[in-house]
Amino acid sequence: MPEVTTTVLDQMTTSAALSAEHLRGSVGKACRFCGAALQRTFVDLGMSPLCETYPSSADLNHGEVYYPLHVYVCEKCFLVQLEEYESAEKIFSDYAYFSSYSDSWLKHCDNYCDKMTKRFGLGSQSFAVEVASNDGYLLQYFVQRDVPVLGIEPAANVAKVAVEKGVPTLVQFFGTQLAKQLVAEGRAADLVLGNNVLAQVPDLNDFVEGLKILLKPQGALTLEFPHLLRLIEHNEFDTIYHEHFSYFSLLTTLRILEAHGLKVFDVEELSTHGGSLRVYACRAEDRTHQVEPTVMELIATEERAGLASAAGYESFAQQVKETKIALVDFLLTAARHGKSVAGYGAPGKSATLLHYCGIGKDLIEYTVDRSPYKQGRFLPGTHIPIHHPDRIRETKPDYVVILPWNLKNEIMEQLQYIREWGGKFVVPIPKAAIY
Repeated sequence: MPEVTTTVLDQMTTSAALSAEHLRGSVGKACRFCGAALQRTFVDLGMSPLCETYPSSADLNHGEVYYPLHVYVCEKCFLVQLEEYESAEKIFSDYAYFSSYSDSWLKHCDNYCDKMTKRFGLGSQSFAVEVASNDGYLLQYFVQRDVPVLGIEPAANVAKVAVEKGVPTLVQFFGTQLAKQLVAEGRAADLVLGNNVLAQVPDLNDFVEGLKILLKPQGALTLEFPHLLRLIEHNEFDTIYHEHFSYFSLLTTLRILEAHGLKVFDVEELSTHGGSLRVYACRAEDRTHQVEPTVMELIATEERAGLASAAGYESFAQQVKETKIALVDFLLTAARHGKSVAGYGAPGKSATLLHYCGIGKDLIEYTVDRSPYKQGRFLPGTHIPIHHPDRIRETKPDYVVILPWNLKNEIMEQLQYIREWGGKFVVPIPKAAIY
């Protein structure tokens, strides 16, 4: 598919020619990929604390640090991004997110392992490595299929759970240094995967270069991440938070991977996380993976949506404002009529949603979560208490706001009993809707 590759590289001008070493370490308001100055605002969501910091009752009288949620779009490579206000080491070394508390997500991962095993012929002589492997939520399914694996996870508290599941895990951040070490040890990978990690990498060039180094000459790389096109279309502004440094279209992802000697040979559109992409890549010189028509088709879709020009990013801020007005209007009306409102879930996205909309305990009395790590704690900043899901049955709220709206079907099924007392669900994104 030479015509697509040429188009992409022409648009990014000199970016692909620059080495990862030259690009590394961009600071301030400079694009973390191509180094261009960041001048165009994508959306300004005000101030918010780190979204995965859940204070205990002993912490409530202490101050919390708030950072700007001012998002820029690079006018050269169109990478949408936040500045790095806090280091990845500070954010992810002890983390509150455990992937295994969503049944639908686990099913997604089991299906992935089945598909990759068949497509790439993985077996007992293969080696699969997951970067940001969390609690072993995915690699456990490769282990069940007798495929040797290694997880790489910087959060020690989360990695411990993976090891207990029988998933070998290194407690480290991934980059070129670790990739070279693993290859020197004879642990190059047939399959390298990263689910919802690319957005969480501040040093993007070092990370992607490491992915290429870790791949065997004919190995495959898969990356899953929320699709910027769907974020814009569905007003998914709450997926923007400090733990996510960047937001990706296929166009920009192609540019980044190509700059590091990787070739995209397939792409799938997924329903997860409000609309995600699964990108397949290999070394640029590898001829064993044929480039599928899906790549060119999705590039054309993004170009039609305006993602190849600065103008395509201009309307998002107004869409976000309208979503805010609709949600706040609903909650204020419910309060005026004496209706009780609870939340379901304590996802990272809830911090952005609640802070941007100015919603606190006066409008949502409490929330619940299946993760024992979060129960008994409070949402950052707003200090809305987090309880066990049984709290909903005990208090019988009139409305339950589903904060992890991407799991709305799973949650509505779990909580269908609220209809016994006339309870209703509220889904805030893309615009407040009552079910």
